[in-house]
Amino acid sequence: MSFSLGLPKAELHVHHVGSASMRTVAELADRHAGTTSVPTDPAALADFFTFTDFGHFIEVYLSVVDLLRTPEDLWTLTHDVARDLASQNVRYVELTCTPYTSIAVGISAEAYCEALEDARRRAEADFGITMRWIFDIPGESGVPAADVTLDTALRLQPDGLIGFGLGGPEVGVPRPQFKPHFDAARAAGLHSLPHAGESTGPQTIWDALESLGAERIGHGIAAAQDPALMAHLAEHSIPLEISPTSNVRTRSVASMDEHPLATLVAAGVPVSINSDDPPMFGTTLTHEYDIARDLLGLDDAGVADLARAGVRQSFAPDDVKATVLAEIDAYAAP
Repeated sequence: MSFSLGLPKAELHVHHVGSASMRTVAELADRHAGTTSVPTDPAALADFFTFTDFGHFIEVYLSVVDLLRTPEDLWTLTHDVARDLASQNVRYVELTCTPYTSIAVGISAEAYCEALEDARRRAEADFGITMRWIFDIPGESGVPAADVTLDTALRLQPDGLIGFGLGGPEVGVPRPQFKPHFDAARAAGLHSLPHAGESTGPQTIWDALESLGAERIGHGIAAAQDPALMAHLAEHSIPLEISPTSNVRTRSVASMDEHPLATLVAAGVPVSINSDDPPMFGTTLTHEYDIARDLLGLDDAGVADLARAGVRQSFAPDDVKATVLAEIDAYAAP
């Protein structure tokens, strides 16, 4: 067993739909056979999940979103995601969920939240993993989607909800248009956790900080192009959620050798290691830790420090943080 696999971990940047395993996607596609283009053969799904660019990835991602047509589908996905994470010794996860895409196909906001919460409680009992939600706006759907996402979050306030996010394509989706939504979410006690600076430049990150009050940045790798921005992130302890394989698979980074993780760390920017959409990108959180080990030249103690950083940068309850940090210390003890 690799050191990274057994290491207790937190996952801070992983998408609900994007975490659907080949097994889960095939099961959902079979449920809706004849009305979807998604293959039901897991082997064929590997080819289906080969992306030409970020735009193509979004197209494929939305075809999987289309498989979530009932609360039962949502429950199956959520419980399966928890099982797959727990198998890698992920002890805590902040799962990014997109209520709008399910509500838009006819699942009520109430049924959506109920399915997630029931699956969360069951998964915590079954697998010993603590789950929390980040409700994110699909940026490509604009302000109307933001309105629905905010209403769902603030009106229903599911117990597991801790954050408000913004995902989807960055190009053509200016961050400042969502300032009123993030202001309202923050006023209600939710943390601001938008994506920025993956497929666009540093200005998108500045916009997320200045307009959305970002407390962590999803991806944020473009910060490496802007020394002033890296200094700002370091000075204010604003972490970046780094997912190396995702960045390469979406063509946001040309190759793993060119990934800016080491540049960001050298500049003192806080980072956590995450998997984003792991089955779609042919990765796992464990594999991302192994990649980070290579990119940063770490030994086991350094990898354990990365895991500690993920826990500390999370919004887990204090008792959960303390428990997972103690587990990391025990695991990594010489």
